[in-house]
Amino acid sequence: MPDVPITPPPGTPRPSTPVDAPSTPASTSGTSTPNTPNMNGSTTGTQTLEAKPIADGKTESDTSKLKTFLSILRKFIGVSDIAAVRFSLPAQLLEPIPNLEYWGYLDRPETFIAIGDSEDELGRMLATLRFWFTKDLKYVKGKPCKPYNSTLGEFFRCQWEVEDNVQSLKGEETKPNLHETAAAPNGETTKNKPVKVSYITEQTSHHPPVSAFYVDCPDKGISARGYDQLSAKFTGTSVKVTPGQYNQGIFINIQRRDNEEYQLTHPAAFLGGFIKGNLNITVSDTCFVTCARTGIKVILHYAEEGYFGRTQNKVEGVIYKCDVEKDNITNIKDVPDKSILGRVEGNWRDKVFFSPGSTALKKVSDKDKTLLIDLNPLYPIEKICPPLQEQLPNESRRFWSDVTEAIIKKQFSTATTRKTELEELQRARAAKRKDEMKRWVPIYFTKVTDTNGRPELNELGRGAMEGMHNENWHLEIPSEYGQMW
Repeated sequence: MPDVPITPPPGTPRPSTPVDAPSTPASTSGTSTPNTPNMNGSTTGTQTLEAKPIADGKTESDTSKLKTFLSILRKFIGVSDIAAVRFSLPAQLLEPIPNLEYWGYLDRPETFIAIGDSEDELGRMLATLRFWFTKDLKYVKGKPCKPYNSTLGEFFRCQWEVEDNVQSLKGEETKPNLHETAAAPNGETTKNKPVKVSYITEQTSHHPPVSAFYVDCPDKGISARGYDQLSAKFTGTSVKVTPGQYNQGIFINIQRRDNEEYQLTHPAAFLGGFIKGNLNITVSDTCFVTCARTGIKVILHYAEEGYFGRTQNKVEGVIYKCDVEKDNITNIKDVPDKSILGRVEGNWRDKVFFSPGSTALKKVSDKDKTLLIDLNPLYPIEKICPPLQEQLPNESRRFWSDVTEAIIKKQFSTATTRKTELEELQRARAAKRKDEMKRWVPIYFTKVTDTNGRPELNELGRGAMEGMHNENWHLEIPSEYGQMW
């Protein structure tokens, strides 16, 4: 999904559970909401939405927060895209985490680094699907919450270090080291050894809100990139969130497979439960995973809620051969049996299975099914971030540090004041750029957006990623932007 506040805060400590190991759940809390317009859908600048103040040192209940959010959302009925406009909430309604840190797809990096391990092309597609379902842990394990809105030029970087212990689902497995490290020098295997995955994301546009991201694992020769942007509409009972025009999905590249690329598009998600007072996330849409080089396409269909609003969380899919660039099939039932390599079925909050061939999975014996992923024991792995003193002024944790500290101490009036000051400062800088007729240029990426959905790192961005690979967090403040923070 795009950059939408519907996941548990990644800053919340989580056990680093291997894919095949059990885990004890940890709790999270929070609520969610989008942004504010006139009733005709146009904006008149950022608006501060009034909420009943609470005394410092007190904590507003989730129920109270939910009532406040619902009263705000009712103002959005009829607005075509509530994600394209802005509002400023009081700090008491926010989780103490920046949006750029809050969102991300590497909840289980060990599944990501294993995508290219199989010598079998179907095996690599199955590994891609396994990664796809683990990235949705943020839907599965936590309650919705509202982080801070990102500001233009704000960025976030982090790293994970995980053991390369995830096995291939089909085909011979190879795990050569492609980047000499202390863990696997001289081209040795990375199997069962620690591997680093680095990540950088930057808010490249504010109107509309768009952030670019890049993931890289040199040891395994695998990377991912894309733009996070959402479109959202309040229906009166739920918020429907879909990818924005620049969000064409996640693009994964496997260097050692002749730059084999996988495109994973995002389905629509729904934030509901307002009437019952229990926020929940459902997915009801069709999405696609494609690899043009191997000629393999996957159609995944997320089922709607069952009768009486009971959520089923069912997902089914078909994997088949085709000319990916010309294929226009969008429904599972329309795929010819002769083209089908296998089927996928299960519960995206529980277990998902794969079976080879065209036979419906419910007709396949258990011994002929392969467990694609069991989500029950898994939780997002905690990020490794630079120390605060090594962060730049526009780096998310440092930029919002005063607000975060005040919220944690329950000093909500102080937090709201500081948050408002930061937002006003950004508006003043935007106005100054407009007066001076200066065009915004991203700091770590080459463009604000790109029509092909694949952002490129510039020299500074590549340097930042290389620094993380080498355990060097230091960055110079770019002279062109140094005066802006």
